[in-house]
Order: sequence, then structure tokens, then C-alpha cells
Amino acid sequence: MRLFLRSVKKQPTAPIGVFDSGIGGLTVAHAIQQELPNESLIYFGDTAHLPYGDKSEAAIQAFSIKIADVLLKQGCKVIVIACNSASSAAYELLKEYVRHDAHIINVIDPMVDYIAEHYPGKTVGLIGTKRTVQSGVYARKLQEADRTINLKTLATPLLAPMIEEGFFNNQISHEIIAQYLADPTLTDIEALVLACTHYPLIKPEINQYYQNKIAILDSAAIVAQALHQYLAAHRLLNTTAASHQFFVSDYTEAFEAATKLFFKSQVELRHHPLWN
Repeated sequence: MRLFLRSVKKQPTAPIGVFDSGIGGLTVAHAIQQELPNESLIYFGDTAHLPYGDKSEAAIQAFSIKIADVLLKQGCKVIVIACNSASSAAYELLKEYVRHDAHIINVIDPMVDYIAEHYPGKTVGLIGTKRTVQSGVYARKLQEADRTINLKTLATPLLAPMIEEGFFNNQISHEIIAQYLADPTLTDIEALVLACTHYPLIKPEINQYYQNKIAILDSAAIVAQALHQYLAAHRLLNTTAASHQFFVSDYTEAFEAATKLFFKSQVELRHHPLWN
């Protein structure tokens, strides 16, 4: 049952809601800002429950519903699930839950469409959290797209917590990344999908490991383009000045620092626990 009942009348000036368990979704929010500079963003980082990659499906669904209520209360016209684990575990549930109140975009479908279009018949690697990899969602959706893509998947559970703690672009991250990418599972791939929105923060290190010889695919820009297409098709593009709000379920200095890094300005984090 909903925490409140309301009907949102979609207007172009309504904000875009974006959520993730932590800082990873900021890569998507930043890409949206670059693609759609007039759109106002409301970001929710569920820092009290990160990372989602080692949580049960039921837990992720419960967190996602609570966050959707927060974003709907703010009048969001679209909610972007900026997390692969939540996209695989809660997308269908959220679509049913919000119904006509807001449009839901996940980070998996736009990437699947991109892979299907650009890599038919190719061998593609994928790294992500345990939840995303074990769900098999990418392989299933690519099969539904009827593309003979050889998808090789590898769970890399240490990467998201490492990034949340600020350990990237240093010797520790170099060694952990190299250990994962050297896994035989990823042999002979022609592209690598970063199936976690945290991973674009280590994309330079991944490129360095592969000596820029394979394509590294992250979903941030691809999702922003899909959002742009949806808003344009439904006449929901905003033409006024944008403003952004940031909510967290638990304050962390790392999240505040990451937000300032992406948005190049002082930001105010509003504390909003999911359970009181």
C-alpha cells in the first residue's frame, strides 16, 4: 500500500528524479545535466543501505518503493533508477507501483538496446555487482532482442564499496581492478559493459588496463539520451532554468564530496531517512 495517495499532473517544469544506493548514480545525474541542462534534478542517495549489490531482491524492492514515494511527493515527472541492482530487482514493481504518476527509466534497457544495435555477433564482457550478474538480466534481455551476442559476465563485488570509500585512481584500486579484469571469464572480449553506475569513476583505470584497445561501455550517457528522447516525444522538455536538490538517507562526507565534484558547486544535502 502507498504511503500516500496522490495524482501528479505531468508538466515540462516538473523535475527528474534519480536514485541510487550512493554516489554511483551521480554519474547518471551528471550525464543528464550535460544532455538536458534545463531539467531540474532531484537526486536520492540511499547511503544508509549501500551497496545494493549484496542485498536481497525483497530488500531492494522495499528501498525502491520508499524512495519512489519521496520522489513522487516532490512531483517528479520521470524517475530514473540509476542503479543496475535496483533496475534488475525493482523496475517492474516500480512501473506498476507508480502507474500514471511518473514514467520509470532503468539503466539496463537503454544499454541492452545499444549493445544489440552495435555488437551483434560479437563477444562482449560485463562486470557488475553480484545481484546484477546473478540475475542474468542482461543475457535474458539480449536473447529477447534476438541478437547472437556472446555475453561473458563477471561479478566484481569489491569495486562499488571501494569507489564509495574514495579508493580509485591509486595503487589499491589498480591492483583490485587488474585482479578482476585478468579473470579468464573475460578473455577475448571486444567490449566491456560497466554494469554498475559506480564504475564510470574507474573507467580511466579500466581503459589503462586494456590499453584503450577495447570499447568500455557505461550507461550514463546512453540513459541520458534515452531520457531526452522520451521527454521530447511526450512534449515534456523543460525550457526554464534548472535547479537541483539532493537527498540522502544517511549523511556521508564521501557523498557530499562526490556531489560537489560532479556539479562543480556547493550543494546542500537534505537528510531524509527512509524509516523513522
